[in-house]
Amino acid sequence: MNNTKYVFVTGGVTSSLGKGIIAASLAKLLQERGYSVTIQKLDPYINIDPGTLNPYEHGECYVTDDGAETDLDLGHYERYLNIPTSQANNVTTGRIYQSVINKERKGEFLGKTVQVIPHITDEIKHRIQILGNTGDYDIVITEIGGTVGDIESLPYIEAVRQLQWDLGEDNAIVIHLTLVPYLAAAGELKTKPTQHSVKTLMQSGVSPDILVCRSEYEISSDIRRKLALFCNVKPQNVIQSLDAETIYDVPNLMFKEGLDYVVLDKLNLSTRKQPNLKTWNKFLERHKNPTSSIEIGLVGKYVELHDSYKSITEAFIHAGASATNKTKVNVRWIHSEDLTPENAAEQLEGLNGVLVAPGFGDRGIEGKIAAVQYVRENNIPFLGICLGMQMAVIEFARNVLGLKDANSTEMDPNVAHPVINLMEEQKEVTEKGGTMRLGAWDCQLAQDSKVYQAYKEELISERHRHRYEYNNDYKEQLENAGMKTAGVNPKTGLVEIVEIDSHPWFVGVQYHPEYKSTVLNPHPLFVSFIKAALKQSKK
Repeated sequence: MNNTKYVFVTGGVTSSLGKGIIAASLAKLLQERGYSVTIQKLDPYINIDPGTLNPYEHGECYVTDDGAETDLDLGHYERYLNIPTSQANNVTTGRIYQSVINKERKGEFLGKTVQVIPHITDEIKHRIQILGNTGDYDIVITEIGGTVGDIESLPYIEAVRQLQWDLGEDNAIVIHLTLVPYLAAAGELKTKPTQHSVKTLMQSGVSPDILVCRSEYEISSDIRRKLALFCNVKPQNVIQSLDAETIYDVPNLMFKEGLDYVVLDKLNLSTRKQPNLKTWNKFLERHKNPTSSIEIGLVGKYVELHDSYKSITEAFIHAGASATNKTKVNVRWIHSEDLTPENAAEQLEGLNGVLVAPGFGDRGIEGKIAAVQYVRENNIPFLGICLGMQMAVIEFARNVLGLKDANSTEMDPNVAHPVINLMEEQKEVTEKGGTMRLGAWDCQLAQDSKVYQAYKEELISERHRHRYEYNNDYKEQLENAGMKTAGVNPKTGLVEIVEIDSHPWFVGVQYHPEYKSTVLNPHPLFVSFIKAALKQSKK
């Protein structure tokens, strides 16, 4: 008999209260208590996945080892728990409906009228339980996107109601995250928005077991009692979640509030083993008390929404707070559309390192190329990720090899020197996602390279999300001019990493190292990059 327990995290009053951080913090505490935990995200939008969404719409698209394009909250789950997620950890309404319609077309419903209840809710329940049915997890935490009362969230709330009934007492609980705002005119915290939110949830047949209340001010025992009375929960199950200095403080704050204790108590699980956040708190100590600081320029085309580069900025935090660096990384956000060869010196002046970020399309790429040229010529540590690596190859081909019109066929399909190109087998594929190289791919490192010094191993595996590749037809020319191939995929021979030996630290990678950086394992490439930037800052 599978005894996996389920915790559902819903949100009310407003979006962006931090359901993902609360879910990840709770999971961290339960993991520290010795339980095997995973987290999944149910997204109510109708897109199949965030892969085709503009980053301005939904922040970054996070990629898992198995090639799933997922919600950025999965990045938080991995960074906190230090265990990989997969396709099963992210479900969208689009995927649910696609699956049900495919089954209907195959005749699996035996001529029945296909409806939201039971067919859509059954599919949601099936998806929720996939991870639990593996037998690998004691507890599955499921975060439901959106806000209670949204039309698109209703089938998910109904599926939760049914699952609580199916699984029985002590096996599935609901945590409801709400806002307790402070009204300056009245000079007090107001509980009414939370009461209305809980009322809306209860109208769908779901009663919260635990309330987590976001607030800017301490929630008094009187307010807790009032919330408990009107929302039908015990006073000790009203948890306050105050604004934190950093998201990495939240597990400690939730432990102090006893969130993990009340969850285990509700699930009838042992609370004997106490969480040991020793390594976590060592990281926090270094993060909050750096011995030095540096400034890194992040050159991208979506910099107005910082969530577009969430994994990169978190990887900076992990690498900065590593035992090697103990450095505060300040990010200077630079829009690539505003960068030109004429103003590059002014825009990039005083930086200790520059990261040219990933992206798609031709908007802002000349700015990225200008940034690469400036850092290459001025010996500033450089890390190019995905499109950033491709821009480094184009810049080198143009300004060192003298191939003035070198470009990627993504930007110019008829370019004379396509140093970045589609692979032959991709050219006939018409669906957007179909041409992508996604998920974990191996990379063989050259032993006389900076990346080998960083990783300290010869064969690595990294996550990819791109369509265009380094064109091997130009490899010999580029290498002879000084752009070294530092890593290749052993199976395909595709170039994954380029370096410039004559430069203090110049690395371009075709993959996304930021996806694999966690609190307990800062990514070695980011650690090495920050170390080089720190060295540069002391000159």
